[in-house]
Amino acid sequence: MAESEVMLRRVPSRSSWQRVRKARPHLLLSRRGRRRFGVLTRGELRRLRRRLLRAHALGGDWKLGVPAGAHVAVKCKIRTRSRPASRSQPTPSVPPVPCTRVGSCSLLNPRNHSTPQSRAGRPVLKVSPNITQPTLDLGSGRVLLMLPPGEGFTFSGICRVTCIYGQLEIYGHIIKQGQPPQDVFSVYTHSYLTINGVPYSEPEKSKKGIRREIRALLKPYMKLDDRNWVVRYFPPLGSILILERLQTRLVDFLRTYKCASYVLLQENILVRDNSEFVALNKIGIRRQKRKKGICLSESGLCALEELISVSCDGCPVILLCGACDIGKSTFSRILINHLLNSIPGVDYLECDLGQTEFTPPGCISLLNITEPLLGPPYTHQRKPQKMVYFGKTNCHNEYENYIEIVKYVFRDYKREFPLIINTMGWVSGDGLLLLVDLIRVLSPNYVVQLTSDRSEPMQPLTSEFVELTDGLYTKSKIKRYRGFEIPEFGDSLGFAEEEKESSPVPVFTGHILLTVYSEFLSSKNEKNRVKYNRIFRDLAVLGYLSQLMLPVTEPLCPLHSLIPYQVPFNAVAIRVTHADVAPTHILYAMNASWVGLCKIVDDMKGYTRGPILLAQNPICDCLGFGICRGIDMDKRLYHILTPLPPEELRTVNCLLVGTISIPHCIFKNQPGTEGTVPYVTRDYNLKLLGASEKIGEREYRNILPRHKSRQRRK
Repeated sequence: MAESEVMLRRVPSRSSWQRVRKARPHLLLSRRGRRRFGVLTRGELRRLRRRLLRAHALGGDWKLGVPAGAHVAVKCKIRTRSRPASRSQPTPSVPPVPCTRVGSCSLLNPRNHSTPQSRAGRPVLKVSPNITQPTLDLGSGRVLLMLPPGEGFTFSGICRVTCIYGQLEIYGHIIKQGQPPQDVFSVYTHSYLTINGVPYSEPEKSKKGIRREIRALLKPYMKLDDRNWVVRYFPPLGSILILERLQTRLVDFLRTYKCASYVLLQENILVRDNSEFVALNKIGIRRQKRKKGICLSESGLCALEELISVSCDGCPVILLCGACDIGKSTFSRILINHLLNSIPGVDYLECDLGQTEFTPPGCISLLNITEPLLGPPYTHQRKPQKMVYFGKTNCHNEYENYIEIVKYVFRDYKREFPLIINTMGWVSGDGLLLLVDLIRVLSPNYVVQLTSDRSEPMQPLTSEFVELTDGLYTKSKIKRYRGFEIPEFGDSLGFAEEEKESSPVPVFTGHILLTVYSEFLSSKNEKNRVKYNRIFRDLAVLGYLSQLMLPVTEPLCPLHSLIPYQVPFNAVAIRVTHADVAPTHILYAMNASWVGLCKIVDDMKGYTRGPILLAQNPICDCLGFGICRGIDMDKRLYHILTPLPPEELRTVNCLLVGTISIPHCIFKNQPGTEGTVPYVTRDYNLKLLGASEKIGEREYRNILPRHKSRQRRK
C-alpha cells in the first residue's frame, strides 16, 4: 500500500501520464481517463488515487496484471447511470450470468471476483458465500436446485421433486435420474423432510461429455443462458433437481376447509428476505434448519441395516412397539421407503386404531405398499387388501373382539413380501399384556422397541419375557404345560415347519429384539395430545373424501353439491358399534354420520321393509366409507356419499356407525346454500348435561395453566 501512495507532480519536461505509467505500468485506464488525467487538480487527484486504492482492495492485483479498470468502470457506471456507456469501457472477465440466479457460487468458482453482468447490462444480485447450494428461479412455479454430494436441503411446505441429474434421497427413498417426479409433503405437523444429495460413482464420461449431457437434460426446462450457468456452477458428483409448485385434487380439496388449509400454509415468522427466499416462496416452500428435520440415532441406523439385509433375503415379520408419539409411524415410513429401494413391495398390518397410516381411523387393515411414503398419513390414503371397521379409536373393554379382528385380518397375509406391523402406543397396564398377546398371536421374527427420554421406561419385550408372562387372553409357557417343564421333550412339544406354515395363525417360536432410541422431534405433549390426535383424524377423513373430487382439469365441487347413491332400507343392515341404541332412534344415529360400508355373510333378500338391525357387532370385510347425508322416510332410502365405485357398492349389505365423526368444517363449509345451513344450528339448550358453548372446551379445561383457570373460576 505504501508503494501506491506516490506523489504525482506536474513537470513541463515529462507529462503526468508518463509518470503514472512508470509508477503503475500494469494499471489499465480508458482513453477518457488518460485524456482527463493531465488537467486534474489536487483534489481530483486525491479522489482518483482513493478510487484506485479501493479498486485494489476489491481484488485487482496490479503486479499480476489483473485489469482493475473493470471495478472502476462498474463504479463509474453506477454513478453515471443516465450517461451512455463508452465504447472502450472494459467488460467483466466472467461470462454473462442470468439475472434470475439466486444462491451462492463463490465457493464453487473462487475466480469470480467482479460483479457479474447479464447480456442486457442489468446487475445480478450478489450471492452469499456461505450457501453452497445454488438455486435458480425458472419461472412458472419451478425452481432449480443443485446439491453437492452429502449435503441436504431441509424445507417446509409441499412441492413436486424431479431428479434431473444424479441421485436424491428423501425419507429413505432413493430417486434416480429419469424416474418420475414425486410429491413431497413436509408440513409442520410432523418433522420436516430433507432432500439429500446421494454420492454416486464417477461416470466414465469426460467433463465435456458430462456438460453436454446436463445441457441436453435441462433443455426442456430452461434457456441456453440458464443451462450454461448450471453447467458452470455444477458441483462435482452433485445432483440437479427441480422443485415445482404442487397442485393436486388432495391439495385443492384440503385448502377449501379452514380446519385443514392452515396445515399446508407456511408459518408467519420473520426471516431474512433474500432472493432464495423469494424464489422458494413462489412454489410454497421455505428452507429450514437441519436440526428441524428427521434424525435417526445410531441404534436406529443399525436396526435399519439389519432389517433391510434380512428382508432382501426373505420375508420376515417385523413388529413395531413403543409409547405414544415416540416415532413408530415415522420409523415404519423410513423402513418401508428403504425396503422399496430393493424389493417391489412391502406388506403392512395396521393395528393402531387411533392413528392409522393408510385408512380413516378406527380400522384394522392389511395393505401391500408399492410406492414410497413422502408425507404424513392423510397424504397417502390407500385401498387395503383386507380391512375391518372396529368403529372406535381404542379397544378398551373390547380386548377379545380386538384380538379376533387382528387374527381375522392377519389370515390374508400371503408371505410374499416382508410384513411390518404397527401397534398402539398403549404399553402400560393392560396395554402391555395386550401387546404380549399380539406378539404371541402374530409370532414376529423381529420386535423393534422404541424408547425415548420423553416417555416412561418400558419393560424390554425379549423373547423370554413374552414366553414367561401371561397376557390378557394367552397364557405363559409354564402355564400352558400346567406347571411342568420337560426340557428333554422341549423340541417335540413344538410344531413342525409344515404345520407352522399350514396353521392359519402362526405359533410363537421366539423373536429377536431390536431396541431403538428415538430422537424424532414431536410437537405433541401430554397437554395437547388429545387435540392433535383429533385434528389428525379429521385430516385423515378429509384425505379419504378427496377421492370424491374429479380430475384436476375439472372445477372443484363442494361435497353437498355431489349426487349421492340411493340405498333402500331392505338392502342393508345397520348397526351402531359403540353403544346400545333403541330401535326407534337408530335412524337418528345414522343420519349425517360417518358409516362403514361392509359386507357380511347374511343375505338381505328376505326382508321387504326395513330398517334391518343387527343384534351384535359383526367381524366382516369393510370395503370403504361414506357419509349418510340424508334419509328419505317416504321412499325408505339412505342417501350415501362415497368414493366407492358402483360395482363394489352393489356388494355392500351392512352399514356400521362408530365413534368416528365427520369433521365439523364439512358441515360449516356449505357454500351456495340459502337460508338455514343443513345440520348446523344455534338453537340448542346449553343446560343439557354435557352441552358446551364451544366444542372441545370442556375436554381441555383441566389442562389450562393455574392462573388462567383461577381467573375463569372468578
